[in-house]
Amino acid sequence: MNEDVRVLALREIMDRPEGWGRAQGREVYQRLLRSVEESSGTLVFKISMKDVKRVDISFASETVVEIARRYRGSKGFCLIDLTDPDLIENWDAAAARKGQPLLVWEGRTGRLIGAEPTQGCREAFQFALRHPTVRAAEFAESKSDMTIANASMKFKQLWEQGFLLRRESAANSGGVEFVYQRVG
Repeated sequence: MNEDVRVLALREIMDRPEGWGRAQGREVYQRLLRSVEESSGTLVFKISMKDVKRVDISFASETVVEIARRYRGSKGFCLIDLTDPDLIENWDAAAARKGQPLLVWEGRTGRLIGAEPTQGCREAFQFALRHPTVRAAEFAESKSDMTIANASMKFKQLWEQGFLLRRESAANSGGVEFVYQRVG
């Protein structure tokens, strides 16, 4: 497994298989925060929902959604092992309430819940979602009417809003360019 990615089983951090209310959510958040801080070199955390039976919106809001919001732009959080439509609906509502985008991965397919990208950035986000990493120049090349500067602005906006991660890389020209990474 990539050292930049770590799977955290939420159920192992919880006291019981149901996550209910803000108080329990805040307790689990502190444990989750410790796990994240112990993995300072990790860029992406895949939060496994295996064996989690129920969560309400308040619990979801206080745990994974809050930690994703806290680390927006520097670390990414996504959900895996989540297929129950009712649970997805609660996670979606919690993320939307806090304006936080989250990806739910099922195999190689990512589904966005929570906040949505702006109309002008949706196509750039969909492009980035199809690639583990992407550069603005690659997106601009895929569009006949887009400049690299425009593509770069869209990706920067997506990064600032928590849809993507980014790292600096050496450009072929010798300067610095950003490489954007999907979360998951």
